[in-house]
Amino acid sequence: MENNSNKDGEEKPKNFHPKVLLIWLAILAAIIGLAMVQSQEITQSESYVTTVNDLILEAKDGNIEMAIIESDPKGGEEWYAIQGNFKNPNVISSDNGKDYQLSPFYVKGRVTESEYKELRRLLGDKLSEKPSSTIWTDLLFSLLPFLLIIGLLYFLFVRQLRMAGKGALNFGKSKAKLLTRENEKIVFDNVAGCDEAKEEVSEIVDFLKDPKRFRKIGGKIPKGVLMVGPPGTGKTLLAKAVAGEADVPFFSISGSDFVEMFVGVGAARVRDMFEQGRKSAPCLIFIDEIDAVGRQRGAGLGGGNDEREQTLNSLLVEMDGFDGHEGVIIIAATNRPDVLDNALLRPGRFDRQVVIDLPDMEGREAILKVHAKKIKLSDDVDLNSLARATAGFSGADLANLLNEGALIAARRRKKMAERIDLDDAREKISFGTERRRVMDDEDRKIIAYHEAGHAIVQAIVDDGLLPIHKVTIIPRGQSLGSTMFTPKKDILNHSKRRVLNQVCCAMGGRAAEEIEIGDVTSGAAGDIRMATNIARSMVCDWGMSDLGMISFGDKQDQVFLGKELSRAQNYSEETAQKIDYAIKEIIDDQYTRAKDILNENIKALHTSAAALLEHETIEGKHIHEILDQGKIVSPIIKSEPLSQQGKESEDDQKKNESEEDKSKDDELGHGPEPVGIPA
Repeated sequence: MENNSNKDGEEKPKNFHPKVLLIWLAILAAIIGLAMVQSQEITQSESYVTTVNDLILEAKDGNIEMAIIESDPKGGEEWYAIQGNFKNPNVISSDNGKDYQLSPFYVKGRVTESEYKELRRLLGDKLSEKPSSTIWTDLLFSLLPFLLIIGLLYFLFVRQLRMAGKGALNFGKSKAKLLTRENEKIVFDNVAGCDEAKEEVSEIVDFLKDPKRFRKIGGKIPKGVLMVGPPGTGKTLLAKAVAGEADVPFFSISGSDFVEMFVGVGAARVRDMFEQGRKSAPCLIFIDEIDAVGRQRGAGLGGGNDEREQTLNSLLVEMDGFDGHEGVIIIAATNRPDVLDNALLRPGRFDRQVVIDLPDMEGREAILKVHAKKIKLSDDVDLNSLARATAGFSGADLANLLNEGALIAARRRKKMAERIDLDDAREKISFGTERRRVMDDEDRKIIAYHEAGHAIVQAIVDDGLLPIHKVTIIPRGQSLGSTMFTPKKDILNHSKRRVLNQVCCAMGGRAAEEIEIGDVTSGAAGDIRMATNIARSMVCDWGMSDLGMISFGDKQDQVFLGKELSRAQNYSEETAQKIDYAIKEIIDDQYTRAKDILNENIKALHTSAAALLEHETIEGKHIHEILDQGKIVSPIIKSEPLSQQGKESEDDQKKNESEEDKSKDDELGHGPEPVGIPA
């Protein structure tokens, strides 16, 4: 396979033909020829013009240096054009030291036989004849500009229009990008956290390497593989790894690349893409976000999109008529398999679905090890602990976590990323960036008691699965304060006791406000919304209420909008009232429970709120110290905001640089000391 890139890494034109270059060179030569003819005519018009009699007199005086006579049929019979140079005594030449200078002349008129003989006698060899132009040559020169314009229009438009199946002006050409082995080499070792998916696609690699082994048994490799999973789980990376392991060309295209403003372009691009695949077989064709063109037909406002459906029909026909022995395998990726057309998922098209879910703890640790190879990490960084604290993170989230940690370390003037930098990066990604805004004492007090209420209730009801990580009254994201939790493991199932504890914790903020200020605020809007959603799921989906193990209301997906909008009310109005009552009962009971917990630990509530007002941020261990010992025992270390870090004076900077030069190359350089966060 030829490399399509030059030494500078730039891509060369893929569809370059020498014929095209020759056509352009011919057009350029014709234009230059026309310019030369025009310049010659201009020179003649600017020459000295005389008559035939004057020319004979100058010849008798010996002033003619040379002359060329040419018949001019356009003037009539015996009509000639004479041009040449004559000696002009009025202008002295300083170059050759002579008392004259050669000047051009041009004569056009009737020359009789006697005048011609006289000129021939006087000039002798100085007079030469030029073959006269014919009417055909004149006609050619007059029509040549028009022929050039017509030829250019033909080359630019008519030739392209002949490509009927590929649309006008090459719009039907597939936009699939070819990634060869020289461009990018990705193997299974570069993919982590999805061992089961790698095992499923490994037989595709075996088929591409040795297809005869499968053909002897009579087996057929799947024509298409559909990778399903949330965003950022590595679907595209795994497809590239399959191509890298098999060492075959890899065509990559997005589902949106088939969509164009011209009718029929999407179907044409599908056909061209499969044609390219057949020419490069064995190869892989990867279609990312196939739900852009593979949505269910006939759905949507107005009965669907005809252009998109035509593109899908072309894809279905090409995949169904595709010979599996040709060595071309289609891999597609989507995070919305529920909206795909059923005809696309049947055997013979996408025979196999590979689910790539969010990684577990071991998978997250493996992903962190892969991405950590590109980042300088300190010895205090424990990837296992970091993997435990990042439940629910995808592969892309983990890569972003390490990158953010490296950026924070660079802003703090460090040579390596430390554990504290990665912890701050995790908080930034999970809970938002700190926003230092000015608040009065009343608002700070309300927020402090609100967050302290959450923390006290969670510390009491938690069974060790969801411990408190940090409590802060510094605004983050869209919230004015935050109570952060760090799961100890991946939560796969929700027990009734644990979800009730979550509702109780969500009500802790509102309960603390009512206890302290005797009033409630709008700050608990998000908590109420989350508690209501949990309670509704308990009643309608999980069967955790007195109504029994019944599912109320089927979720309906609006395909044309792509969002879940409503539930189908397949129950009576009386049942709907019971559902509303059951949801309200759950929330009211847990609110009362939260108030009781806070009243029993009222001293701890006041102490925690006072600590938040003083320090703004405290850790989860400080909440437990307040509950157990009535005060904070361990030190509270405050850190400067990232916006203020790195603003050292020039003297301090020079001092730090001199100290770093004296130390070893791998020693860490310290900026402002950040707050320590326990794992």
